[in-house]
Amino acid sequence: MLKIAILGKPNVGKSSFFNRIMRKRDAIVSEKAGTTRDIKKRVVSFDDDLEDVILMDTGGLEKRDELFEKVKQKALEVAKEADLILYMVDAKTIPDEEEKEYIRTLQKLKKPIILVVNKVDNDKMMESVWNYYELGVDEVYPISIAHNRGVGKLIERIKEYIPRKKRVIEATTIEEEVPLEELFSEEPQENLEELKEIKVAIVGRVNVGKSSLLNALVGEERAIVSDVDGTTIDPIDESIYFNGYTITFVDTAGIRRRGKIKDIEKYALLRTEEVLKEADVAILVLDAKEGIVELDEKIGGLIQKHKNACIIVANKWDEASMDYKKFEKEVKYRFDFLSFAPFMVISAKTKRNIDKLKEKIIYVFGNYTKRIPTSTLNEWIKEATQRHKLPTDIRGREIKIYYATQFAIKPPTIALIMNKPKLHFSYERYLVNFLRQKDDFTGTPIVLIPREKGKRNEKD
Repeated sequence: MLKIAILGKPNVGKSSFFNRIMRKRDAIVSEKAGTTRDIKKRVVSFDDDLEDVILMDTGGLEKRDELFEKVKQKALEVAKEADLILYMVDAKTIPDEEEKEYIRTLQKLKKPIILVVNKVDNDKMMESVWNYYELGVDEVYPISIAHNRGVGKLIERIKEYIPRKKRVIEATTIEEEVPLEELFSEEPQENLEELKEIKVAIVGRVNVGKSSLLNALVGEERAIVSDVDGTTIDPIDESIYFNGYTITFVDTAGIRRRGKIKDIEKYALLRTEEVLKEADVAILVLDAKEGIVELDEKIGGLIQKHKNACIIVANKWDEASMDYKKFEKEVKYRFDFLSFAPFMVISAKTKRNIDKLKEKIIYVFGNYTKRIPTSTLNEWIKEATQRHKLPTDIRGREIKIYYATQFAIKPPTIALIMNKPKLHFSYERYLVNFLRQKDDFTGTPIVLIPREKGKRNEKD
């Protein structure tokens, strides 16, 4: 796929242009310079007859401190792998020596460069565009993302760099008649390709090593690592192929206590929730050096809320002084609401147990997508209710479960068809634990939904 990189100094509109092409607010946009720090990659389709491309939003090029030096170097590395570079500048400024230095560095790569002059909000501002011709870039496009001036013309030029899709003429085939019993099969059929793709969210409080863990999992310096709290703002993702599965890891911003959330970090918190909504598996990262704090439990509560499969990991184990058994006992006590989640210790720094963590992801995903045959499920529910009868309602009337059926996966979701669609939380917990005794559901929640006989919930 063709790779397009958007580069430039901070606050020139790179993320706004990225969002404009993506047609949604994907990258966080703020008036604060240096909001984007890591590389955001997305596959985008411009037209049906054009091949998909990889669009890359980068952090601002500037000389500020150690953290932003890493941001700059990461952006320049992305330029090396790009097929087309969009260098963006602000029409309200004039090119300085630093800007000229960046352009000369990029020109040495011998890649096509389009100079995008943003914030040309009116005709009078067009005069300032001439200042940027001295940078020596052949193609200059004045635009205003805020006022949608010149953006369409720029996009049309970008399309000219994108290869067209190859036309494939498929031979027609005679469809075989499908037996009725297959069309009306009792068990729903899953899309096998979708079950080979796993979305993994890496969550935790600030500075527990989430970005280091992402780098260790993908085997490259994908995320910027710094001792500065809140280095990661935008969620960043990277995919690997492991044991027959495509695993996409998303490194989310570290979460602070509500009173300590700073300016643009409030967007990061919202993005973390969005990532959890889309994720299959959540890796809750704890700091083995500092131990478990109250905020870790609250972050675990977000995983419980979104019903993700979960693995709890203690990072920095190479620097920890606590006994493993003692730490594991505290994890089980503090995260009793995630009792289904396996626990393991890792070190992103030394790569300890990193491959085991990948294997564990595939293992819990298998349970997260598990489907129990209806006949087997009803046998188990019948056995459970015979061992421990359902409690009566407040009027003393008997409550019955007529039958059960699993109607969804991710997580396994089971409808209980009843005469009274109410289930006491203690009995629900008993049924869930009984099902866990019957089959392996390690790493995944189980959802039970009571339904009155003869009524169907459209949402389900």
